[in-house]
Amino acid sequence: MPTPHIPRTPPAPHGSTPSPSAPSPSATVIRTGERAARRMLPLTVFLTLLSALVLFAGVAMLAGLGEGGPSAKGVGGIVVGSLMGFISVTSLVTHWLNRKSSISIDETGLWVSTSEGQGVIAWHLLAGVGLHWSKFGRRNKVYSIELCPNVPIDRDAPVLWPLVRDEEPLHPTLPRLRYRLPVTAGSREPLVAAVRAYVPQLWLGESERATGHIGTPDRKGHRERTRGRS
Repeated sequence: MPTPHIPRTPPAPHGSTPSPSAPSPSATVIRTGERAARRMLPLTVFLTLLSALVLFAGVAMLAGLGEGGPSAKGVGGIVVGSLMGFISVTSLVTHWLNRKSSISIDETGLWVSTSEGQGVIAWHLLAGVGLHWSKFGRRNKVYSIELCPNVPIDRDAPVLWPLVRDEEPLHPTLPRLRYRLPVTAGSREPLVAAVRAYVPQLWLGESERATGHIGTPDRKGHRERTRGRS
């Protein structure tokens, strides 16, 4: 994949100009939602249809349709079909709503756009940026961009707080709390190239982590922070 052309404009000093409300027209844009939708929508549609068939079969068995009489086994089919349907429909709706999600990188920072809105992690609020990867199966890898702030995180940012992780710091001088942005193998190279072009002084390099390093959002910590606790 060719490396995008990115103007090497240094970040503006904090407080010198008003903060922009959107990425610049020259930003590098990676459409994460579109890629995920193309990959997952066919699967979720198939699972939705399959769950409908399982549910119908359960109802038929319970009602005694066909050659056999009513069977209590139909209850299991109804439960399984309903559960499969709920999961598959929820996944279908989520991917559809997030089909326009994207990551943009410009001289201000890294912008995250989802169905919940848009948020920016500004360069001047970061102490370092790195790439982590871990093995997924025998041949695949999963990647994440690690963004380490040098100030307290914004606890009220609806788009950004799900990216927060509370783990051992990458370096003794860095904080425990940081943003972790999962990225696909296809978007890794252009994203890293954009970060290194704008803020090479913040780049911490790449490193391997244990399997399953992506983890889950720090929901407990988020609840504590929104109650005013550190």
